[in-house]
Amino acid sequence: MSSVDRAGQATGAGVPAWARGAGAVSVLTGAGISTDSGIPDFRGPSGVWTRDPAAEKLFTYQAYVSDPAVRRRSWQVRRDHPAWRAEPNVAHVALASLSRSGIETVVITQNIDGLHQKAGTPAGRVIELHGTMFSVVCVSCGERSPMAGALARIEAGEEDPECRRCGGILKSATVMFGEPLDPGVFERAQRAASSCDLFLAIGSTLTVEPAASLCRTARRAGAAVVIVNRDPRRMTGWLPRSCATRLARRSRAWRPSWRRRVSRARSGSLEGPDHVPDEVDDVVADDGGDHQGDGRV
Repeated sequence: MSSVDRAGQATGAGVPAWARGAGAVSVLTGAGISTDSGIPDFRGPSGVWTRDPAAEKLFTYQAYVSDPAVRRRSWQVRRDHPAWRAEPNVAHVALASLSRSGIETVVITQNIDGLHQKAGTPAGRVIELHGTMFSVVCVSCGERSPMAGALARIEAGEEDPECRRCGGILKSATVMFGEPLDPGVFERAQRAASSCDLFLAIGSTLTVEPAASLCRTARRAGAAVVIVNRDPRRMTGWLPRSCATRLARRSRAWRPSWRRRVSRARSGSLEGPDHVPDEVDDVVADDGGDHQGDGRV
């Protein structure tokens, strides 16, 4: 049974070797962690861009600010986004439990859906690399306001609502392609990656920079790095091919049990830090080496 000692470190027979003694854990999460909550990813077999390659324009800053038609379609997509109805799944709940376990936990997410906070991870322990879909920002004056107000204007008949302060273009307070990350936000993420004992990357293709570089940052600082992903194709630069293949087999095996536990987590029948299926203790760990990532999309 796994436990946390008085020093806030993972101990016990149920703790895998790569996690024993970890007192600080940083977790990078990508779109894959939210697919079991009904939010499609982007590049997967049923991903948003796989099904509709033209949809990538909706997430590209230059196309958005220069083309009113793109903005009008973007507002319809925002209004109908499944994240408004989504509930945290067992993975979000497990990380929230970890944050309450006594182990110093920081979640660095590429997602904009707020499900980590909704699951119970304190907002101060969640670093949203790509912003949040719950606010809008004017590209001209920087004024921020709740997304709910903008969507109410869409429901009232406006197709492309303007900033009420300056008349500028409104967009969700998220980082689009072609926009830089907020330097302060990324600095926090780098500090979390460089100061942890264990770094987990869950549900991310690790192809988008600079987020993917956080794995290298953690490894170079001496942390154990564990990658949990459905598809090994993008990971062969991080792990030996045999490990990537083994990880793919395991991740496929987890999914039925993972889904079964979603309803139990929502009903409150899962408690404590053992929400993660037992098989996760066998995930491949990369404690070192000099495998290189496959770079920027």
